[in-house]
Amino acid sequence: MPWLLGVDLNGFPRHCAGNRFLRRLLETLLFCFLVFAFWVVVIYDSEPKPKIGIYELKTGDSSVKFTTWGARIVSLVVPDKNGKLEDIVLGYDSAMDYLDDATYFGATVGRVANRIGCAQFTLNGTHYKLDANDGKNTLHGGSKGYGHVVWKVRKYHTEGPSPYITFGYHSYDGEEGFPGDLHASVTYTLSGLNLAVEMKANDIDKATPVNLAHHSYWNLGGHNSGDILSNEIQIFGSHITPVDENLIPTGKITSVKGTPYNFLQPASIASKIKNLPTGYDINYALDGGSSEKLMTAAIVYDKKSGRVMELLTNQPGLQFYTGNYLVNVKGKGGFLYQPHAGLCLETQGFPDAVNHPNFPSQIVTPGNTYVHGMLFKFSTKG
Repeated sequence: MPWLLGVDLNGFPRHCAGNRFLRRLLETLLFCFLVFAFWVVVIYDSEPKPKIGIYELKTGDSSVKFTTWGARIVSLVVPDKNGKLEDIVLGYDSAMDYLDDATYFGATVGRVANRIGCAQFTLNGTHYKLDANDGKNTLHGGSKGYGHVVWKVRKYHTEGPSPYITFGYHSYDGEEGFPGDLHASVTYTLSGLNLAVEMKANDIDKATPVNLAHHSYWNLGGHNSGDILSNEIQIFGSHITPVDENLIPTGKITSVKGTPYNFLQPASIASKIKNLPTGYDINYALDGGSSEKLMTAAIVYDKKSGRVMELLTNQPGLQFYTGNYLVNVKGKGGFLYQPHAGLCLETQGFPDAVNHPNFPSQIVTPGNTYVHGMLFKFSTKG
């Protein structure tokens, strides 16, 4: 056995090699070392695929499915104006496909959603360096943000008119560079054609920024119906936070009047996106601001299906993104998602708020709870 490690016992002193008992003991020790080294390198160092589950809520004609990987929505089925049921969120056939997902399909993102410039910030005199996973910036919490971890199912109630599920995740001090222990949760409640989402985070020991967001790609015509450019949208935000070439806010808050970002009145996406090089990926400062009550942030209408989605929130910002970077993404049923195959409406705090004192603060202090509410109301017309 020693030759497996390239050891020649004949090279040992005679009084060691000549002793049969010591020789066998040495061989045994060398063999045990070899087995241990193999276990460390091959077995212990191998990172197994996490076990992820699928859960469903149903009521009436609507249903929604989730996965524990990123506390994600993987499908949402509602009727069109003729009663036809279709899945209106982009995603994959298999839960395991989400493990390598780079699009954040349906994910809960955090600890701080959106971008943080230069992957750093200073809080209470301490400088924090974060994981840079978007060039030199941090996007959606880093490479292992909340959308790329397994959440635990805390509660799962499928009976009655308002079934719900609660996912929980413990974020440790220093995860992706952020300070402090944090207990995060997200609860989805289905009531008829309405889906309520409540995100919470309890700060345990250190002040820390928190900005959780939901990242579904919506296509009211059905996930495989083509692009969303014909959709009519109204956004209740008269200002935006303009960005630089790396999509980092400049710190200004400017009016949408006279720009392609003006959706104060309902208009088709196609009628204005032609004035932008790649499409929409911008934060709106909502007119309702941050509030304890839910206020309407946006309304989307797909004329062909007749489906309407109204989004309400208590957050000050709304990221409007038109799936600009989807290129040949193989989705459900083998359908290839292309640019503008879906739109995201991410209610949130302002991007890079930790580096802009004039933006609404995202800092949560020990003993306090972050609460982010949103309500998706589905209906039909036409």
